[in-house]
Amino acid sequence: MSARELTITNNKGTSIILKLTETSLEISAGVDNASRRRRSSGSPLPFLKSKSSTMVIHVPLRNVVAVTSSDVVGVSYLARKSPKHSLSFFRVEGSLGERDDTLAKQWCETAMAAAYHGRTPPKKLKVVINPRGGRGQAGSIFTDKVEPILNAAGCVLDVTYTTHPKHALEIVQDLSLDFDALVVVSGDGLIHEVLNGFSKHTQPDKAFCIPIAPIPAGSGNGLSLNLLGLQDGLDPRAAALNVLKGLPLKIDLFAFTQRNQKRISFMSQTVGLMANIDIDTEHLRWMGDLRFVLGFLRNVVTLPTCKMELSIKLVEQDKGKMADAVRARRADASSDIPAVPMSPSSEIIYDPGSPGDTWIKYDKPCLWVYAGKGPYVSRSLMQFPVSQPDDGVIDIAIQEIIPRKDLLAAMEGAEKGRCYWFGTNRYFKASAYSAKPHAKSRGALMVDGEVFPMQEFHVEVLPRLGTLLSPFPYYAPEFTFGENGTVLKPGS
Repeated sequence: MSARELTITNNKGTSIILKLTETSLEISAGVDNASRRRRSSGSPLPFLKSKSSTMVIHVPLRNVVAVTSSDVVGVSYLARKSPKHSLSFFRVEGSLGERDDTLAKQWCETAMAAAYHGRTPPKKLKVVINPRGGRGQAGSIFTDKVEPILNAAGCVLDVTYTTHPKHALEIVQDLSLDFDALVVVSGDGLIHEVLNGFSKHTQPDKAFCIPIAPIPAGSGNGLSLNLLGLQDGLDPRAAALNVLKGLPLKIDLFAFTQRNQKRISFMSQTVGLMANIDIDTEHLRWMGDLRFVLGFLRNVVTLPTCKMELSIKLVEQDKGKMADAVRARRADASSDIPAVPMSPSSEIIYDPGSPGDTWIKYDKPCLWVYAGKGPYVSRSLMQFPVSQPDDGVIDIAIQEIIPRKDLLAAMEGAEKGRCYWFGTNRYFKASAYSAKPHAKSRGALMVDGEVFPMQEFHVEVLPRLGTLLSPFPYYAPEFTFGENGTVLKPGS
């Protein structure tokens, strides 16, 4: 047995070879023809096909959850049964027989160090679950798909199910500061509550440094999509892996002020047609994110307009420069996310007359105003394709009034951000903005999916105040549409 290889025997007498490489854990097992046929039709182990009597799988080290050594050696890991499948959770275990258990223990320690890059997984987790969010399946998603993974990694879980509106806010404002992470099993609405709970904490700066890890169990799940990408953003097991392997990523938050009342926003403020979609389809949460597509089609028929005066503290409006900047960040990003400092003060000063500020006004009727952070707001809409987590600005998109047929045509490629380049999509990066609806203006105002009065409000960026767990030092979704409608190769 070498330092990188270990052989164990399972309860059926089959020898299993566990071998560490630089990037993966190889699991090899001898199988007979009958076993091969069973595995090819739905195996508990996703072994790759092999012409020999030995079948092998290659598990990326990132997907190794735990390697344990007691009476038996066990390996818990995540893998896909096919490239199109979501992740499944597996465990291989076996006895050492007459082999040296000291060397086996050393191998297990080496394997864990490789799987976690020398770090230890977060041990103490606060878990908040909204059992009524989305399709009402958050409880079973946690117990069936997430909890087994966290338990296998040896995490200590403090679990609370919310029972009433703002319950998560109440929990978090008194949260102990010794948790390694806060796991939120719900949609984006509960993240909104959690962040506002942090703002009311007796030590808000320290509270905001507790990393939040979303588990997708809502309708839109925009934050999870932005952290994990389209393939994994709606996969609770992939999100559980991010709880264990993700690193702290600082993000900008927003101070939303209305009627002298301030609250934290993290994702979006929406007025007009897009806000109507959220309200009109509230009773269709059982449909998941398909409710938003149906709501869009309904509103295209009625085509409501939005009349308000916007004052924007402009940072950038050149679409080409903004697209180049987000691509440059991906190209230049290191493999490791740097350590994060303590958050800055969240004290807000609104002074639109400060010297050197560039304030512009927009007061034409439009279909919607969408302001926020993070490329995806739902799986079907990449609203802010050039958004970056900590660039100190908020992205603002204003859709001018266009014919219905053009709105329907814009649905093609909306999930990849194609609409960004449309001339009728006015796009700005700003450090603050104010909105004043006209006196007779109708419609809705949504903040992170929550309904607010259609009244004057102000939004200011709070740079790097929030902390998330992320596998990347940037948002996962890549913007691949070029200015002329060409599709760029990933990484270009």
